[in-house]
Amino acid sequence: MVHMLDNEKINSIQESQENGRALRKQVPRGSHGIWKPAPSRTDPIKLLQEHDKNHLENLLPIKYGRMLVSPFSFMRGAAAVMAADLAGTPISGLQTQLCGDAHLLNSGIFATPERKLVFDINDFDETYPGPREWDLKRLATSAVLTGREKDLLTI
Repeated sequence: MVHMLDNEKINSIQESQENGRALRKQVPRGSHGIWKPAPSRTDPIKLLQEHDKNHLENLLPIKYGRMLVSPFSFMRGAAAVMAADLAGTPISGLQTQLCGDAHLLNSGIFATPERKLVFDINDFDETYPGPREWDLKRLATSAVLTGREKDLLTI
């Protein structure tokens, strides 16, 4: 429930929209579609191995076997690699609590108490603060990889 007067709410929305437009001028939408590996990029396999040092060693062969199934499966198990790659991409400066593992299998359509349908994430076991673009880019990447895997996309 919002506890503000209607005109305060409108000013807040208008201010938010103006702030968003100003940020978009600094970091245009098109800049988010560009990615090149950094010259000093850590080897993704070494990054995975470093990340997995804290996991149960006897389960790692199962994890890696599942990752070999498809590019989407690899992406699901390589959140640390994608986070490292996204660290060098443009960001708007808007921080949020990230899901940390945003992909199609960790999201879905849910009903609100008001009986409205919303698309949202459902996996919060690895959340951390970060740029709002990271979860969106990870979710979008998973949609593209799934589309390719199902022969729905040719990009």
